Amino acid sequence: MPTLEELGIGLVPFSPLGRGFLTGKISEDTQFEKNDFRNLVPRFSPENRKANQVLVDLIGNFAQRKAATAAQISLAWLLAQKPWIVPIPGTTKLHRLEENIGTVEVELTPEDLRLLDIAASKITVQGARYTEELQKLVDR
Repeated sequence: MPTLEELGIGLVPFSPLGRGFLTGKISEDTQFEKNDFRNLVPRFSPENRKANQVLVDLIGNFAQRKAATAAQISLAWLLAQKPWIVPIPGTTKLHRLEENIGTVEVELTPEDLRLLDIAASKITVQGARYTEELQKLVDR
């Protein structure tokens, strides 16, 4: 991050909502379609989804207090990190696009950010982002 800032390079985070997980709409019981990419991702195994639910709950509880959605809190937190960080969440649904656009109305104060950072720092996300084979493809 310091190198990006020093060189004036922006960052467009890939999958800023954790492939839907940070929205709170996915649980350990969620059944993905047979051809869904998340079936191949270790982080989306039922046991890792269950273990990582604590992060989703943190975001969801915070969202309730701010009268926002979990997706909006996740995106607002990311936008608050640096002005040159520009997440582009993907969606195929108009109501999700509208929800994501609503993020600009969510104000996270410095105290909000501090509390989120402290709470999140106590959580260790379980499961690799990709299998070794998929990571090799991503690294190309």
